[in-house]
Amino acid sequence: MHTPHNIGFAVIDELAGRFGLKLRRSFRFRAVLAEGSIEGIPVALAKPSAFMNMSGTVLAALIRRKGFSAQNLMVITDDADLPEGQLRIRARGGSGGHKGLQSIIQNLGHDRFVRLRLGIGRANSNLDLAAHVLSPFPPAVREKMKKTTGRAADAALCWLKDGLEKAMNMFNKPTGEDIL
Repeated sequence: MHTPHNIGFAVIDELAGRFGLKLRRSFRFRAVLAEGSIEGIPVALAKPSAFMNMSGTVLAALIRRKGFSAQNLMVITDDADLPEGQLRIRARGGSGGHKGLQSIIQNLGHDRFVRLRLGIGRANSNLDLAAHVLSPFPPAVREKMKKTTGRAADAALCWLKDGLEKAMNMFNKPTGEDIL
């Protein structure tokens, strides 16, 4: 996890590492994938290698070819409108201006999938959004974001095992409660 832009991938790496799932490049799907089970529940973890604003084509192809249900999809992404370290889980909704989510909604034809957003804030308001998400985390923020990545993996696991409502109740808290 070097930049805010790839913090969602860091959560996938964390989950794969915790449960011994091997991530492998799939040229067919233009993604890095791992399939297996987490605590007895079959899962597929995917990190699209297409440009973020084209990630919807990757996920739509995976869902179609593998027979997954979009209703069982969780998209993990950065969110500059949330304070650093805050998590937000939602059952559905718009893109909020996030081009990756916009691509997914367009390619699936609906917004009925869970999204887990990780707050990356807008620490330096002098940078435009693209520069902010592509700039490395400042040293003072790195440890906080590492903890956030671990909590986001915990949130994804809670959703998987215990359902959306419990995950939302446990993890949709203000930043101060999230990090402690």
